[in-house]
Amino acid sequence: MTEPKIPAMKTILVVDDEPRIVDIARDYLARAGFQVTAAADGPAALEAARRDRPDLVVLDLGLPGMDGLDVARRLREDGDVPIVILTARDEEVDRILGLELGADDYVTKPFSPRELVARVRAVLRRGERAQVEPGEVLRAVGVVVDVPRMRVTVGDQHVELTPTEFQLLQTLVAQPGRVFTRAQLLDALHGIAFESYERAIDTHVKNIRRKLEPEPHRPRYLLTVHGIGYRFADGND
Repeated sequence: MTEPKIPAMKTILVVDDEPRIVDIARDYLARAGFQVTAAADGPAALEAARRDRPDLVVLDLGLPGMDGLDVARRLREDGDVPIVILTARDEEVDRILGLELGADDYVTKPFSPRELVARVRAVLRRGERAQVEPGEVLRAVGVVVDVPRMRVTVGDQHVELTPTEFQLLQTLVAQPGRVFTRAQLLDALHGIAFESYERAIDTHVKNIRRKLEPEPHRPRYLLTVHGIGYRFADGND
């Protein structure tokens, strides 16, 4: 059964110094309905991102010329383009660092091309979901989530979030006080829970707290439920 293609052709920038991986990613992404550009090192990736303005970047962390983490950092400084990082299986520290820099998801090498396409779709849908939903504005304990505009404010302060961070926060704010397990939050992000990715939720929560909370080490909005997961404050805490 063929998966439905995302409406309108999206441009994906694939950054990897291994031509074979670029060719595989390009082939599967193109067949899924995406336009694909490529870069083989960090400086070329930044130039391509500025020139082509891709809708998403697939970024290898082991790049020549400039470390992939530095590329992710520069991309985040320049804007909020979604990033899916590629890492080797034994690079857990790099995966966490990549997520802390604002990457939306990761795929480990060697990877399934179908999984890569699925994760690219999932990240893009997080951004598109807000644009097609009704004009819903969520409010909880002083935090306002304007869903159609993908805009978050705390008081009169605007908070910039990546598409993944926004979708995660939206899920929690929509039901203040409800406790979500990490698996449930992953399901909200991907449409299916991937057990090996549950720790990534902790990193996304850490990123949101850093942007949202006056004192991230003493959260008042996004609360941890030890041994279970997270909940958003409901005003009774």
